[in-house]
Amino acid sequence: MYASHGFLRSDIGDVDVVYDDGLFHLFHLVLPNHDFIAHAVSRDGMTWRRVKNAIFVGDPGHFDDDMLWTMHVSRDPERPGAWRMFYTGLSRAEYGRVQRVGMARSDDLYHWTRCEKANYPLEIEGSWYESRIDEGRSWVSFRDPFFYHDPEEGHRLLLAAARVNHGPVIRRGCVGVARETAPDQFEFEEPLHKPGLYDDVEVPNLFRLGGRYYLVGSIREDTKIHYWYADDLRGPYMNFDDNVLLPKGNYAARICQVEDRLLLFNFFQRREFVYGRETIGRLLPPPKELVAGKNGHLIPRSFGGFDTLAKSCTSITEPHELRTLFGNPHASVADGGGEIHISCISGYEAFLLPGERDDFRLRARIQLEGLGKCGLVLRSSDEGDGYFLALDLVKGYAQIRRWGANPHAEFEHAFTYEGLQRGSFLTHDPRESWETEIVAHGPYIEFSMNGQVTLCIADDAYSSGRIGFYTESAKVKLDNITVEDLHRAVAEEETVYTSTRQSDVPMSPDVPMGP
Repeated sequence: MYASHGFLRSDIGDVDVVYDDGLFHLFHLVLPNHDFIAHAVSRDGMTWRRVKNAIFVGDPGHFDDDMLWTMHVSRDPERPGAWRMFYTGLSRAEYGRVQRVGMARSDDLYHWTRCEKANYPLEIEGSWYESRIDEGRSWVSFRDPFFYHDPEEGHRLLLAAARVNHGPVIRRGCVGVARETAPDQFEFEEPLHKPGLYDDVEVPNLFRLGGRYYLVGSIREDTKIHYWYADDLRGPYMNFDDNVLLPKGNYAARICQVEDRLLLFNFFQRREFVYGRETIGRLLPPPKELVAGKNGHLIPRSFGGFDTLAKSCTSITEPHELRTLFGNPHASVADGGGEIHISCISGYEAFLLPGERDDFRLRARIQLEGLGKCGLVLRSSDEGDGYFLALDLVKGYAQIRRWGANPHAEFEHAFTYEGLQRGSFLTHDPRESWETEIVAHGPYIEFSMNGQVTLCIADDAYSSGRIGFYTESAKVKLDNITVEDLHRAVAEEETVYTSTRQSDVPMSPDVPMGP
């Protein structure tokens, strides 16, 4: 994971990633000052090296002399091999209350020059949108630009987080749009999508996949990434019964086209306590690959880059390889002729695989036999301290919990029990088998159900331990159990500290620092 190594550990803001000539380029905001846009590069999409910063706040008197907010980098449709960066700027003279969109150009993604000609910066019009500080919430929303280009259809649209100028004040959030009618000439149009529900639709993305148009946005009300779909570019955009793309804590997603794959990058935020003070830590987890299901649902899949990190693979095929954790007398492990049946008809029991693991990928096919509860145990100690992942195969949701003894126990605070994240997955007959996958890589933990990433968090309370499965008044059939140890890559060339360990091994020299 890519994280801050400076004085504050929360400085990663909104991100954007582009892929060019075998290299990922990450651009991200720097919080809390918002005074420059940072740049990092990677060959695998997971191990990053900081390079020359892209742009800084403008000189006094410029429209962006206060703060820089979310950006989007895309190819210049008029100049082959060149790039444009649309970004949000705030002015000190207006106390940051008016958001405008500026643009910078680059021929190599490393050196950027602001465009101070044409119509930049762009200011939102008042025909459909709030455009004055004396309406709505006393500031003008026009940020998080995203440039959509379809050369076949001739569409050139600049999307942004905006607000319509009518209706309940906290329900005006929309995806604003301006059409590029000539090079660097934009005309505003009515919103691409107005849910009529949220204060803002932040960091919008638009792409076409499987013959449909998809719109992705982040919602502050629940801190989740949502999506909508349409059969026509101009909509109407609709949503399924569950239109959450990634669960709570994942935010500000951006798409990245890598050959024939569509990757989704975002930051993950979590509460941290540093010297007794609560703060928000932000990290960049590995990307997810987006595919469209048979019914049009967007499905985030685990990143294929983990395949290159696998060092060994162990198959678990015999019942005697599992041992119980709590010694429940009602628990049993049986051989099913190539399958393993675990059961605990009363109470709770965990069935652990051989050895301790820190970075790993666990795969297994599970089937619930009868009623009861089941799930997985991750990085557990002999006392049962670790992560517990509960599965509801009937209702279609999963929840991961941090559960263990409090090292500083006092009265009723003898234990820690915290639900870290909950997510849903597409359901079918719970009596059928389910393909499960867990990736634990440093503080990053990801769970997939039938190939759909359902949970993805960062937490470093437990870094190693035993792994396995649990049942509570349930019987479960297991087969195709494999465990792979994953290599931990170095984050940067220079010595850095992460949330779990210090690293001083240099990164591969074939990753350039930039021109």
